[in-house]
Amino acid sequence: MIPSGRAFALGGAALWLALMVPPVPQILQATMTRQMLAQIPLLAAAGWLVSHVVPRRLEELLARWNGEGIAGLLLLTATSAVWMLPRMMDASVDDWRFALAKFASVPLLIGAPLALSWPRMGFVVRGVFLLETIATAFRMGWLYIASPERLCTNYLWNDQQRLGQCLIAIGVALSLVVTWKVIWGRVRVESLRP
Repeated sequence: MIPSGRAFALGGAALWLALMVPPVPQILQATMTRQMLAQIPLLAAAGWLVSHVVPRRLEELLARWNGEGIAGLLLLTATSAVWMLPRMMDASVDDWRFALAKFASVPLLIGAPLALSWPRMGFVVRGVFLLETIATAFRMGWLYIASPERLCTNYLWNDQQRLGQCLIAIGVALSLVVTWKVIWGRVRVESLRP
């Protein structure tokens, strides 16, 4: 039987390879919405899954550099910001070098750092991360909706508007979840039974 860490890593590697095999990249990059809300999160998920086989020795070495998970959080935030830029989204469609950079950096610099940093983050750091995620969804959503011109040359203006609306909806949903957790905390199944 395969240990769970290896099973996760094999699943992550399979997901990463599946995302690279044509026509999957073309399908996921056909619209801005799919590229930002499907392809990039799936690549990050592949990195998160593969990080389950990071050797204990390397994890301990990284832990000294990644106190409270803050360094990993900064790394994944900076990398995410790069791939949310319209110019980079366009470049990853037009130039194979940028596509390769996206396929390498998103799993390694977003997914894996999140997996390795989240358990080390305290309540406050997790809260700041979640609030910044919500704020980014609102900022980018507003940018895509409010812009009178296309920001990406490969995508139509109405697709840009749709992505903006989706990002606003994600920001609202995350806000509701965080508010629920802050006010009511966990909902225990036992408390719902008579």
